[in-house]
Amino acid sequence: MRSQRTVLAIVHNITAATRLLDVLQLLGHDDRIQTVFTIPGSSAFTEGTDRFLTEHGIRLHEPGTLGDSKIDLVISASFGDELNFRPAPKVVLPHGIGYNKYLNREPGTGNVFGLSAEWLYDKHGDLVADLLVLSHEEQLDRLRRSCPGATHIALVAGDPCLDRMLASAPLRPVYRRAFGVTRGQRLVLVSSTWGEQSLLAQHPETIREMARLPLDEYRVVVALHPNIGAWHSSWQVARWLDDCERAGVTVLPPLEGWRAALVAADLVIGDHGSVPFYGAAIGRPVLLARAPEHTMAPDSAVGRFLRAAPRWKPGQDLAARSDAVIREHDPETLRPVTELASSAVGESASLLRKAFYRLLDLPEPADPAEVRTVPVPTEGIREASAQLVRAELVDDATVEITRYPAELMSVEDALPSGTHLVSDTETPARRMLELAEIMVVPDPADGPALLRALPGCLLATGQSRDGAWEVVTREGHWIRFGGAEAHGRLCASLVHAWLTDGRELADLPSQMLLRHGSRLVELTVRIG
Repeated sequence: MRSQRTVLAIVHNITAATRLLDVLQLLGHDDRIQTVFTIPGSSAFTEGTDRFLTEHGIRLHEPGTLGDSKIDLVISASFGDELNFRPAPKVVLPHGIGYNKYLNREPGTGNVFGLSAEWLYDKHGDLVADLLVLSHEEQLDRLRRSCPGATHIALVAGDPCLDRMLASAPLRPVYRRAFGVTRGQRLVLVSSTWGEQSLLAQHPETIREMARLPLDEYRVVVALHPNIGAWHSSWQVARWLDDCERAGVTVLPPLEGWRAALVAADLVIGDHGSVPFYGAAIGRPVLLARAPEHTMAPDSAVGRFLRAAPRWKPGQDLAARSDAVIREHDPETLRPVTELASSAVGESASLLRKAFYRLLDLPEPADPAEVRTVPVPTEGIREASAQLVRAELVDDATVEITRYPAELMSVEDALPSGTHLVSDTETPARRMLELAEIMVVPDPADGPALLRALPGCLLATGQSRDGAWEVVTREGHWIRFGGAEAHGRLCASLVHAWLTDGRELADLPSQMLLRHGSRLVELTVRIG
């Protein structure tokens, strides 16, 4: 197909790529326009960017291979000297909550990234962009003070990322289900930006503290800035958080998922990155574990947010603090700050598309510019592979269960009084095999052999081919449960509570109730 115009997208890193794809879809369906992509290599965090783009079906062009190709518009979500290499109109977008951060080429200058002359002018004294996109009028006010010669290229066009999350609000139940959140559970999103002042750098224990919360009351999701993996390597980050994932924490891929998690969340714990601010902007309770105010312009949106948002300090009673923040949350408290995210809520798509087509010298399509919802996560949800369980008989037909992830507990020589260890067979540590009183197996037929091999194990459980859960004892007795479904591995803990209370297996009622968290599950019991 022969296009009339060519747009060049300059992609510095994954963070910039995600913002560019948000806005390039405004042009993507127009067969008059061809978009080409290049990675300049000027960012220190380019690792994984090429893979991200190719996985989206994008063919990359090396900066030097474009030759004399005519480029009609250049769009970037960051600054860099490579913006000057094409004689075409250039658009620069923010790739987060506007422009807030002190990030200087010359140390000690105290200028804000994207709003100061050191970023807006090249070495020849020319403006690097023809259009500087801002999300709120307050940024335009700061631009007038810091770099008045650039105000004529500014366009306040709202925030496309925020607009997509707001449009996604009706899908909150869908996102929660995708993250494995069940009735009565609270979803906590832990977020960290990159750099020495980030939550992950200063308080890496925060994620592990969250992962110790009761499994039936909380679901924990972690969103890390893509620059963390790009700098340290995704392999290294995965190793650092491997025990957290085995404890049931969902670590999101760096490309997508955090926006769906924000929509789904009951609480956001973070730092000075954009994610907590976006969370507050869409009405979520927020706690800041890190708030390095000196890294942000004090009159910027994020600078004000760091002073206004409630704090969380490692070592506090996390469950009590989280519950209180969720219970007492009033989004209006932070509204004077969070409304600085956008001066054109819901309008960014139409404003940006109009600007792009003006620079391309093409008439806009007749159909309205679309705001698309964020994707539903498709990553599998991993349950805690080893669980420390307290199971108590409430009456002759009811068992109450409380579960914690054992991976992060001090389970060395003995289990805490009144608890037992349940482990599955997915790469368990040797100590888990030795201490487990219940093993969850892929097929209950493997139970007898496994119990013979593990003398300390009392019960094995698994889901049979017809969907029912079965428990086998060391003595070779089989107990079959109906109605368990997703709660099946808890049936073995029910049997454990019954036997350790000194009762006979033959006296198990044919119907029992299993209570865990806020859920009450009715089970049918048959001894085989």
